[in-house]
Amino acid sequence: MSTLRLRTTLVRVLALLRSRRLLTLLSQRLPVRARAITTGADTTQLKSAPPLGHETPFQVKLHPDSFRAHRCDAPELDVDVTKHQLLTMYKQMQLVRRMEMAADSLYKAKLIRGFCHLAIGQEAVSVGLEHAIHSNDRVITAYRCHPFAVLRGGTVVAVLAELLGRKSGMSSGKGGSMHIFTPTFFGGNGIVGAQVPIGAGVAFAQKYMDQKHATFALYGDGASNQGQVFEAYNMAKLWNLPTVFVCENNKYGMGTSAARSSSNTEYFTRGDTIPGIQVNGMDIIASLQAVRFARNWAVDQQKGPLLLEFVTYRYGGHSMSDPGTTYRTREEVQRMRSTQDPIRGLQRYIEEWGVATEQELKLLDKEAKAEVDKAVEEAKAGVEPAPEDLWTDIYYKGSEPGVMRGREREEVHRY
Repeated sequence: MSTLRLRTTLVRVLALLRSRRLLTLLSQRLPVRARAITTGADTTQLKSAPPLGHETPFQVKLHPDSFRAHRCDAPELDVDVTKHQLLTMYKQMQLVRRMEMAADSLYKAKLIRGFCHLAIGQEAVSVGLEHAIHSNDRVITAYRCHPFAVLRGGTVVAVLAELLGRKSGMSSGKGGSMHIFTPTFFGGNGIVGAQVPIGAGVAFAQKYMDQKHATFALYGDGASNQGQVFEAYNMAKLWNLPTVFVCENNKYGMGTSAARSSSNTEYFTRGDTIPGIQVNGMDIIASLQAVRFARNWAVDQQKGPLLLEFVTYRYGGHSMSDPGTTYRTREEVQRMRSTQDPIRGLQRYIEEWGVATEQELKLLDKEAKAEVDKAVEEAKAGVEPAPEDLWTDIYYKGSEPGVMRGREREEVHRY
């Protein structure tokens, strides 16, 4: 009886040793799972005391999980900022959010018709990007284009006038929400993913003309599976173009979560031989540092294209016709609003680091609100395009034909 027990014990011990040996071998051969990206809006720490001057740089340190890298090094965690820059970013974030909130109200009042996609919650991406690029760099995006239009040289009143279909709008009231442009902002584009190869084409022109600038082609996680996106990747890498492909991953493509639509939700790894960086898109300082890194990569070091994936979140639905609560819970949205809001995160930095007081920030809030309120009234007072305006803006100015036929043969316009 004792011999049988001894044998049984030995068998169990040997089995245990083999299993432990197997685990050891597996741990040596299998890669350790990467840490998840943080999406905290206020995890950056002050590294050196802010100077008295508003233009003198000081250093802050990002959270260690602000970035994940693929086929390249991650950006440095130490970031140089100035008081002036932090305050300007705060005011701009407040301004574009107020503008989007005004668009929401105008749409619900049935003064804005058609499609309207708002970027409330994603302000750290647009404002952070603008503060890291140069004035002659190019930006092109998809639906949520209103903040980029303002930051790239437009005005709040011109954006709202366009949404209202007024002649004073940025596209003379003919384009609406998704068709707004400036000399360095190539829109607002309504076809899913179509702006990505156009962005690669703009970068090709920059390289062809030996311009030391980059093009930032933005798209959402919902557009990431489009074939034309991967074609643009290939051509940009083949020709070493200064293109930065930027995926704004707000977790949902229309009403479908990323996990249900994409077999690989790590969008920064999907460029094949193109390196990529995943970024905390809720912390504006992380966004700023990531875009600085990307521009340096594409322009200064001339290493070709790069992928950036901003992990962010939209508070509203895909568009104004989407309540945004049929595929996610109200509790999820409220949790993000209350714990990871990018504006509140920057506000905390400014107050805790002694850049400005709460009262001074409230004055900036009031200024942003007053500017948007005034813009709403100016935009509403604008006139609608006249019927004869339908014949304009069809061709590039100076290249129009002598005659343009209308709906019927007898309906003819002469230029």
